[in-house]
Amino acid sequence: MKAKLGYLCSSESWGGLEMNHVRNAEWMRLRGHSVVLICVKDSPIEKFAATKNIETLTIEKHKKYYDFKKAKALTSLILEEKITHLIVRSTYDISIASNVKRKLKEKIHTSYFMEMQLGVKKTNLLHTIRYKYIDLWSCPLNWLKVQVDEWTNFKNELVVIPSGLDLSQFSILNSAENDRKIMKMDENKLIVGLIGRFDVQKGQLLLLNAMTKCEHVDFHVALLGEPTKNEGNLYFEEMQSFIEQHQLKARVSIHPFQDNPSSFYNAIDWLVMATKAETFGMVTIESLACGTPVLGSNAGGTPEILENEKGGMLFQSLDVNDLANKIDLICERRETIEPFALKTMAKKYDHHIVCEMVERAFNI
Repeated sequence: MKAKLGYLCSSESWGGLEMNHVRNAEWMRLRGHSVVLICVKDSPIEKFAATKNIETLTIEKHKKYYDFKKAKALTSLILEEKITHLIVRSTYDISIASNVKRKLKEKIHTSYFMEMQLGVKKTNLLHTIRYKYIDLWSCPLNWLKVQVDEWTNFKNELVVIPSGLDLSQFSILNSAENDRKIMKMDENKLIVGLIGRFDVQKGQLLLLNAMTKCEHVDFHVALLGEPTKNEGNLYFEEMQSFIEQHQLKARVSIHPFQDNPSSFYNAIDWLVMATKAETFGMVTIESLACGTPVLGSNAGGTPEILENEKGGMLFQSLDVNDLANKIDLICERRETIEPFALKTMAKKYDHHIVCEMVERAFNI
């Protein structure tokens, strides 16, 4: 029977996880596979899928655990639609996917594509039983595969398939000087940039604080992003207050969010990834794809993506003094890495390669 891929996501939020789910569904559809997205009616993911011409099936929101009634309804839907592969990305959907597998057995292939690292060990009986009904667990990086091996009793197929990126959007770039002019950045200064919503987890204040501890002052910081929607402007106001109090206004520029930030990556000299421990870090890969090195936290997935500083430099996570020291080192040496080498590092994350890996894992 021809494979039909069902991408299940019950989330009513909108972020990287949901976006990656739709992107992967779209890429697989464009490769000729039969694809359907299963989601909650009127959710952001349903609306986004419509812009990508992806067929959707709507369900009622289910509980995270033991929602046997909704699992029965989902099982009936899968049988009716002749779905052969059920794919989830959110931990919220693992339980219901396991229930479907328990009922349908070999009639369905279940897979979990991991987006977030495990916070604690998941070796208790309930997690072990739940994971028993997941046929394939895909980790985006090797360090997460090690974590799953050590922190769970998962015994089925465990693979490493990275989150994909359409590299074509970064293939045609202006000159850095031109992008700096467009974004009104100082053409003669070394520019350190940070991309992300204005949130304590993204570390804008950590970078601003590091500025005040640097010996060098001949560099500029560019921040691209906006406050988290529906969560107020408190952190953004803290940022603005810090900039004012430490007289950094002439050395810091704030730029609005862009759908395609390639011009921002191209304009800056270094990207800073200041999060405590980014699980994967799509912006790190985007930066490499634009030929821009990364100064990142020595935690989470960043060290693996940078291949132990082949693609940039690492600082101790959340250590403002070490971050300042590394920025000083960059300023002092005018550290840089050949852009072609960085772009080559990003090629392994190309979405065509990732889709081929998915096809092999699904045997389709």
